[in-house]
Amino acid sequence: MKHVSALLLLLLFATSAIHAQSPVPAAPGPARLLGRVLDTTTQKPVEYATVAVLPATGTTPLAGGTCDADGRFDFKNLPAGTFRLQLSFVGYATRLETITLTSPLTDLGQLFLTASAQNLAGVTVTGERPMVETRPDRLIYNADQDPSNTGGTVADILRKTPLVNLDGEGNVQLRGTRNVRILINNKPSALLAGNLAEALKQIPADQIKAIEVITAPSAKYDGEGSGGIINIVLKKNSLQGVNGSAGATGGNRNQSLNTSLNVKRGTLGVNTKLSGFHNLYPFKSSTERTVYLSDGSTGQLSERTTSRNQGQGGYGQLELTYDPSPLHSFTLSGNGNLYSTNSPQELVNQYRGQPQLDTLYTRDINRRDQSRNFDLNAGYTRTFGEKQPRREWSMLAQHTSNRSREQYRLDQFPTPELHGGPIEYQETSRNLARNLETTFQTDYTQPFGEKTTLEVGAKHIRRQVSSDYTLDTLLTGQQPDFVRSALRSNRFTYRQNVLAAYGTYGFSLGKKYAFSLGTRLERTAIEGEFQNEAGRFQNSYLNVLPNLSATRTLKKEGQTLRLSYSRRIQRPQIYYLNPYVNQVTPNSVDFGNPELRPELVDLVELGYSTFGEKTSLNASGFGRRTSNSIERFSRYNEALARNETTYGNLSTATIVGLNLYGSWKPRPEWDLSSNLTADYTSLRSAILQRPNRRASLSMNMNGARKLGKTYSVQGYAGFWTPGVELQSRYSGGIYYGLSAKKLLLEEKADFTLALVNFLTPGRYFRSTTTTPDFVNYGSFYSYQRALRLSFNYRFGKLETGQRQRKTIRNDDSKGGGSGGQQGD
Repeated sequence: MKHVSALLLLLLFATSAIHAQSPVPAAPGPARLLGRVLDTTTQKPVEYATVAVLPATGTTPLAGGTCDADGRFDFKNLPAGTFRLQLSFVGYATRLETITLTSPLTDLGQLFLTASAQNLAGVTVTGERPMVETRPDRLIYNADQDPSNTGGTVADILRKTPLVNLDGEGNVQLRGTRNVRILINNKPSALLAGNLAEALKQIPADQIKAIEVITAPSAKYDGEGSGGIINIVLKKNSLQGVNGSAGATGGNRNQSLNTSLNVKRGTLGVNTKLSGFHNLYPFKSSTERTVYLSDGSTGQLSERTTSRNQGQGGYGQLELTYDPSPLHSFTLSGNGNLYSTNSPQELVNQYRGQPQLDTLYTRDINRRDQSRNFDLNAGYTRTFGEKQPRREWSMLAQHTSNRSREQYRLDQFPTPELHGGPIEYQETSRNLARNLETTFQTDYTQPFGEKTTLEVGAKHIRRQVSSDYTLDTLLTGQQPDFVRSALRSNRFTYRQNVLAAYGTYGFSLGKKYAFSLGTRLERTAIEGEFQNEAGRFQNSYLNVLPNLSATRTLKKEGQTLRLSYSRRIQRPQIYYLNPYVNQVTPNSVDFGNPELRPELVDLVELGYSTFGEKTSLNASGFGRRTSNSIERFSRYNEALARNETTYGNLSTATIVGLNLYGSWKPRPEWDLSSNLTADYTSLRSAILQRPNRRASLSMNMNGARKLGKTYSVQGYAGFWTPGVELQSRYSGGIYYGLSAKKLLLEEKADFTLALVNFLTPGRYFRSTTTTPDFVNYGSFYSYQRALRLSFNYRFGKLETGQRQRKTIRNDDSKGGGSGGQQGD
């Protein structure tokens, strides 16, 4: 309750400050003032730039507000006279000029803002973005403005992003659901095609510019599922000359080296990144299970696991840009990574209740996984100059490849003590999984006048997936050598083709209302087969996905109200489909289901936002209903004395909730913000004849303060309450951190010290799974205390006015978390 009270106080202060900063209008007059704010370099509108009409002397505005999405502003009932017009927006130098209003209508035409110059050699910064920006269709967390992120990973950043939460195992949730698509620079990436929770630890936080959270995507996006889109925006430079950076981080959880070099001469540009890293995430877990057997008796399982999990790898990126004229832009880019993990584990197992299946043993397990991924992208964008500033055509192509090799070997001993006796059983398993994806896309935008826009496009996605898995066993004393297990070895192939077309029509009615109506048509064809059995299957389906939104600009400047509805489709990704059986612990196995069907989601959202010079407030209520919801479920196999976990289209899921975000800048050197999400989840399965429901709450708070010109400190904290799945309930958790940053070498370098979850070595996360056959109590202890020391050095000159480039967005499939099987 203390956390909730703190948030309510912050939001109250933010709202009060907004009202306190409202312009005090002068006596109304007949004058009307119009204008349009554009970027000097790109000639494109500066969306939502702040405009204020100030008196000739003094600072109290006569009128003020923000531009619309096309950069336009319109003030009515102004008095005649001479005034000052102030234009400003984050990342741009403020423009102030004198205007005289004498006639009933004054149209200032095009007004240009110049991007703030950041000379890294001398470090002159005239514009600074806030930590979090609110837009009508998204929230943006500017991660590069948060010094506590230095030396961390994307997982650390996401935990502090508004609306987003990570559970104890690192699985991403967005407003109460894991059904979320994560993109990198608006594109899917092979890096995220496998174990998502593990992949998020591979991307250094120092390469991240921002996290965009889009909860109600338009029809232009792929048929995203119930949660929405999280877009990870990497840092990118567009400049003349040379600049770059180099950095190093040391700590007990993460160690990394990273460099970047960017060169542009005339119309040609090259951007490069290279990094290497090592991380250490040990854990221990336990399982206590009571089984209700068919003869009326019970069985008891007890398992204990400890792991010294560690990983290392590298990431590289190369991008070439060619801008032969302001109307034509070409981009060719590639990125790739190599990641390997070594996870030695010790397992103690005891099962009692079925004499012929009772067990008592210890296993020494050596698990090694390796993944190699790359993305290739090519794009062309055509614009049509100042006379048609919103008209645009683009063609894009992308090819991604994910190759993962997973293997383990185990030695089993007949006593509870490790190495307590001779080896009685050995097992080796290998899984080679490949995921190839090729995409072609074209988009065209045609304006009709100043208030109407038509967007159309088409897309083709071709996916090819395979999983080749084998398992060999050896009973010591009974077999001379390892023997292939036919039941646990196979090859699975899966192909998917998606053809899509969309159209979006946007228009305005008067000055207050803006509408967007869109529809997306998607046809999906899939087929798959197993090599060693008659397991061939195929399916196809056609879906019409409507989308509409209405935005109302309220009477008070800076306030908007937005209502949206969308229908989305969410296809299962290979993580859910792969039938590879992960049987490191034989009493608890998991595998995918290749017969999964897609989810269909209906989403309604009502949002309100307002902001002033020092404050912002965003509130949204949402409801979504998912049919054919893909749920993780467990069943007990009494013949083998094991719990089997897989996925199925099992339920109808309904989630309703409320989100509040507020920020406050009481003084120029202070930044305060907080985010609160409350939701209620109801799951109902006719197949399992089981409902499950629960209310949950999550919250985070951030505070930062500058101490003079070269020092800054930052702190954050958050929590989430217990949540629910169809058969399970899991515990909540808390997180917190402190950091201090010092600028060095005439502000060309910085040194950062960060402490994360430093009060305890780690934290327990618990879950309870209840079925008609058993009750399972799970405990997972994650070592989280972290200390990081980071040093970064920058060189060259950076001009922030970069040209906007189109990128592919494949956000149509449902991805897995760390809780799934390991065979993808």
